[in-house]
Amino acid sequence: MTQTGTPTPEQRQKIVLAYSGGLDTSIILKWLAEERGYDVVAFTADLGQGDEVEEARVKALNTGAVSAYALDLREEFVRDYVFPMFRASALYEGYYLLGTSIARPLIAKKMVEIAEKEGAVAVAHGATGKGNDQVRFEMTAYALKPDIVTVAPWRDWDFQGRADLEAYAREHGIPVPTTKKDPWSTDANMLHISYEGGILEDPWAEPPAHMWKLTVPVEQAPDEAEYVEVEFEQGDPVAINGERLSPAALLTKANEIGGRNGVGRLDLVENRFVGMKSRGVYETPGGTLLYHARRAVESITLDREVLHQRDALGPKYAELVYNGFWFAPEREALQVYLDFVASSVTGVARLKLYKGNVITVGRRAPRSLYDKDLVSFEAGGDYNQHDAGAFIKLNALRMRVQARVDAKAEKQG
Repeated sequence: MTQTGTPTPEQRQKIVLAYSGGLDTSIILKWLAEERGYDVVAFTADLGQGDEVEEARVKALNTGAVSAYALDLREEFVRDYVFPMFRASALYEGYYLLGTSIARPLIAKKMVEIAEKEGAVAVAHGATGKGNDQVRFEMTAYALKPDIVTVAPWRDWDFQGRADLEAYAREHGIPVPTTKKDPWSTDANMLHISYEGGILEDPWAEPPAHMWKLTVPVEQAPDEAEYVEVEFEQGDPVAINGERLSPAALLTKANEIGGRNGVGRLDLVENRFVGMKSRGVYETPGGTLLYHARRAVESITLDREVLHQRDALGPKYAELVYNGFWFAPEREALQVYLDFVASSVTGVARLKLYKGNVITVGRRAPRSLYDKDLVSFEAGGDYNQHDAGAFIKLNALRMRVQARVDAKAEKQG
C-alpha cells in the first residue's frame, strides 16, 4: 500500500537538475528522488571543465538519475555570453570579470529547454540560500518559462552544512569529493575558476599556494617577458599572434598564455545581491588578457564621449549580470547600444606579459582616431593653439562668476 503523499512510479514527475558531480548536487539528486519522489533528469553543461563533464554524467546515472545530459556548450558560451559581456567592458565592483555570473543564464536556459523536451514540471539547482546563484538560475528560468516550478533544496531541507551532507553521502554510498586538504568550493568554466568557502571565509587568510589551477605563482613565472598580439574585429577578439581562432579556441589560447605568466588572479570581498559580503578568489587569465587588449584598441577607435558614456554604463551592465538579470529587457536594451559602440573596435593590441602584469605596449587600427600630426609638439595639423585661450575662458566662465559672487558676499559680510 502506498503511503499518502508518496507517488507511485506512474505518478512520479520529472525534474531537471543542474548537476556538477560535486558533493551538493550529488546529495540533491538522491534527495530529490528519495525524499521528494521525483524522477531526476541530470544536466551537466560542458563549459570547459574537461573530463569532469563525462565523469559527472556517469556519476549522475549511478546516483539514481533516470537520464543524464552532458552538452558541449563551449562555443555558445563564449560567443553568445562571454563576448557580448566583454563588449560592455563589464567589471563588477571594479575588479570581477563575472566568470561565474555569466555562465548561469546559459545553464538555466538549457535546463528549461531540457525540461520542455522531457516533459519535466520543475528545475532544480544546488545553489545555497545565501548565494547569488539561486537568484541567477531562478530569474532566468522564470524569464524563459514563467510557469516553471523551481526547487532549491538548500532552502528546503534540514541539512545544516557540509558535515550533514557528507554523512548523508556515506549513508547512501555517494563519493565525497571534498577533502581536508582542499576545504573549499570551486566552480570552473572556460572563463575562470572561482574558489569560496571553507578556509577562504577568513578574509585575512591568504589562499593556499596549492589551490590555484590555471595560473602559475608570479614568483615562478618566466623571467623573460612574453609579447602577445590580439586582433579585434567589430568588437570581438578574432586572432592571437596572427592565428585566427573560434571564440572558444581563442579564449583557451588566451588562458594558456596568461596562465603561464601568472596573469589573472583576484582576491575580492564582494557585495552579494542577497545582501551580504562574501569573499571570492578567482583565476581569469585569458579574460584579463583580453580585457586589457580591448581597452588598448578602444583607446584609438572610440570617440571620447562615446567611450566615457560606455564606461559609465559598464558598471550598471555588470551589476545586471551579477544579479541575474541577463534576460531582463534593460540588459538586452543596453546590449544593443553597447554592440553599436563596439562595432568600430577593429584593430590590434600588443601586450607585454611579465610576472602577473599585463602591460600595453602598442595598438593600431585601420580607422584610428589618433592623429599624430594633430597631437605632435611640432607645428602642423589643423589645431590652432591660439584657440585654446578662448576655449579655456569659456569653460572657466561659471567658476569665474562664482568667484566674483563669493568675493562680493565676503566684502558685504
